Amino acid sequence: MAEMMSSGIELMFAGMGIVFLFLTMLVYAINIMSFFVQRFFPDVPVSSVSPSVVSGIDKNIIAAISAAVHQHRRKYK
Repeated sequence: MAEMMSSGIELMFAGMGIVFLFLTMLVYAINIMSFFVQRFFPDVPVSSVSPSVVSGIDKNIIAAISAAVHQHRRKYK
């Protein structure tokens, strides 16, 4: 019985070690990929929404959406 327990504990530590090594390698791989992506594809500043796009939406639609959101928030608050 003691031999089976020691084998089980040995197997448990081996499995946990393999998982730990895999996760450590995964973290390093993600950090390296992040470094290369940031280096070769830098962030482009996001421009604000132009007023022409906003003015193209019907004011009745905006009012209906606002009323629906208000009613939903009041009902599920």
